[in-house]
Amino acid sequence: MFALTLKNMRRSRHRVPLAIDDVEDAFVLPRPLRRAVRFLVSLGSGRINIPAHTGTVATFMLFGATALYGMSVGGHSQAVAEATTSAAGFAIEDVKVSGNDETSEIEILQLLGLDGTTSLVALNADAARQKIANLPWVQNVEVRKVYPKTVEVKLKERKAYAIWQHGAELSLIQKDGSVIAPLRDNKFAKLPLFVGRDAETAAASIDDAFAKWPDVRSHVKAFVRVAGRRWDLYLDNGVIVRLPEDNIDGALARLTKLDKDQNLLQRDIAAVDLRLADRTAIELTPDATLRRQAAVDARNKALKKAGQDT
Repeated sequence: MFALTLKNMRRSRHRVPLAIDDVEDAFVLPRPLRRAVRFLVSLGSGRINIPAHTGTVATFMLFGATALYGMSVGGHSQAVAEATTSAAGFAIEDVKVSGNDETSEIEILQLLGLDGTTSLVALNADAARQKIANLPWVQNVEVRKVYPKTVEVKLKERKAYAIWQHGAELSLIQKDGSVIAPLRDNKFAKLPLFVGRDAETAAASIDDAFAKWPDVRSHVKAFVRVAGRRWDLYLDNGVIVRLPEDNIDGALARLTKLDKDQNLLQRDIAAVDLRLADRTAIELTPDATLRRQAAVDARNKALKKAGQDT
């Protein structure tokens, strides 16, 4: 009797029958919350053992997260990351620049922003490449990070084809006419000089026009563009050769023949006008004009005297 009663009591302790009204009034937690509630109950009853120093670790984690958030908000995370990686052995110590004949290494170093403690990890290679690409002589550039401490910068520079004079300004240009940079010294003094509006864009045509006449071109000091249509050649002896708008090759052939047959370009002349296909006009220098006029006057006087004597 006693055992039966005890068994019933144990059973009743686990299963308490509810009336129909009680079931309707009972509150059931949603399924996602049941596990959390069971964990909190177990934690409060001491059935879950919390490792030692958990509170200390959690405190440091909280402080660390707070510090990272503060650095992010204040914009200091990049500086902290750079200082940390530099201290770890990634500070940039060597910059290797190649392909630069006209571009200064000092300019490149300034654009990289190196201060002796700059970290290779924190260096933005793409941003550095874009900055260096804006330098006047740079056609294209490659920036590579070589761990742990080296930056490689490989340049391909523009090639100066000629000097372009526009107004009082002198600029170095490429063959396609694009301006590279202002002319600052005499290093490029041997390059051909092109003068006038549109002369820089028409400069490339000179190579083809003078392909068969290298001797003439070797004596040209300046190519002057006239009205955006034709060229005047200023030779190194001071003679001006006026070329036609079309058929430059034929005009240069005539000039070469006259110089060969009559030593034309060595005479005391100021200009040779080749603009008309059926004739060549020669302009004398002022001194030559005076001498010619004196010779004409002397001849007329001699003819007059001879007429009187007869």
